[in-house]
Amino acid sequence: MEKSAIDSMLLELPEEMIQEVKDFIGYLLEKEKRRKAFEERVLKAQNEPSMEFESVDNIMKAIRDFKE
Repeated sequence: MEKSAIDSMLLELPEEMIQEVKDFIGYLLEKEKRRKAFEERVLKAQNEPSMEFESVDNIMKAIRDFKE
């Protein structure tokens, strides 16, 4: 659907419903912003070097010994 078609539909709505449409669009924009941020974090994490451990005990030891 083209923006002009949406514009013409908006002209037919009462003012209260236009506010609801604006609120919904704001929600969709915020949702897309969060999705992009999540995608960037995942892509960044995929580029981090991986670590391999022989056992769960070794993993737990590495976690306890980790210093930032």
